[in-house]
Amino acid sequence: MLDLNNIRICVLGLGYVGLPLAVEFGKQFDTVGFDINRGRVDELRSGQDSTLEVEPEELRTASQLSFSADLADVAQCNVFIVTVPTPVDDSKQPDLSPLRKASQAIGSILQPGSVVIYESTVYPGATEEVCVPVLEAASGMAFNSDFFVGYSPERINPGDKQHRLPSIVKVTSGSTPEVADFVDALYRRVITAGTHKAGSIKVAEASKVIENTQRDLNIALVNELAIIFGKLGIDTSQVLEAAGTKWNFLPFRPGLVGGHCIGVDPYYLTHKAQAAGYFPDVILAGRRINDGMGQYVAEEVVKLMIKRRVHVADARVLILGLSFKENCPDIRNTKVIDVVRELESYGAHVDVHDPWVEPEQARDEYGLALLESPQQGQFDAVVLAVAHRQFQEMGAERIRGLCRDLEHSVLFDVKGMLALDQVDKRL
Repeated sequence: MLDLNNIRICVLGLGYVGLPLAVEFGKQFDTVGFDINRGRVDELRSGQDSTLEVEPEELRTASQLSFSADLADVAQCNVFIVTVPTPVDDSKQPDLSPLRKASQAIGSILQPGSVVIYESTVYPGATEEVCVPVLEAASGMAFNSDFFVGYSPERINPGDKQHRLPSIVKVTSGSTPEVADFVDALYRRVITAGTHKAGSIKVAEASKVIENTQRDLNIALVNELAIIFGKLGIDTSQVLEAAGTKWNFLPFRPGLVGGHCIGVDPYYLTHKAQAAGYFPDVILAGRRINDGMGQYVAEEVVKLMIKRRVHVADARVLILGLSFKENCPDIRNTKVIDVVRELESYGAHVDVHDPWVEPEQARDEYGLALLESPQQGQFDAVVLAVAHRQFQEMGAERIRGLCRDLEHSVLFDVKGMLALDQVDKRL
């Protein structure tokens, strides 16, 4: 078994998950951060992180960390940690191609005695059923004899400056008891909050995928409540505030459920459940509700515009926020785009403003030309979609002032950021 005093680590994938991990390990171990995106590698070599998860000073403190896009530079590593994306395809089925490609690349340079640890979210069984055969085929070596694997699910919360990697308990596991001990000891070196060693890799995989499934279902419930209360003419935020006075009421709020975790991970579990012969009615029902909230918001905005005698076709609508959550530049799987597309289907001209998002990313990902500086008095409707701190600093008066006609205009607050008497409707 490997000795912690004689390891060289490679972290594959330098996004929101991989970079913070590489930085922490790079403070104690010889570590190489690997990414196939050479632009990303060049950026990090210059000391900058466009995801804003790691400050330049943090990058400088990782004295044993280097970056590369060349596989030859990690050929001498003996611990590989895989943090590549695990998205779903257009049919909501798991897309494991990034995981397979990463495993193929590792297998081509794998040395005897090495340990490969996966952090990417998958369904229970994927590590041993999908990744291990690829490693074996590419390396020509035998699993649990010539090389070993572990699984330690990522728990990064993008944009969260309070809950950082070292302060979040890490679940660990390994393909043998000895490997499980090694993986656990490795992470204990950088995780100050401690670790939880799971009984098996499948248990660790399942623990991750149900985290976001649970949150998805709770949000789906309050989203459905918001729809019901909307039909009853009741403000949802006020209802939740009243209910929240009981100590065991869970503080979930309605909203658009996007991003690369909550809006994706449940599909991995439902895929495996159906493969096992069980149809997960509750989980998929929650997904249907949350996936439909963008359309619901747009329809509510249109109804309000009609009531205010605003001609929807050719109306100018401003969406404040594009990223999938506040104070974060990540636009992957953002459901704000559903609001945009639905409003466009009614003939409205939709502008999007987000001070956190790089214009090039919005253009490349969604074909959107972001509005840099919205002018006062220019819009027939404003949708506050993401509660960025810049929008909070603007306040209700300035946000309402973006409308050209205060009497015949609409201000819809998706996030419940403003008071009820400051908006026309809150989700």
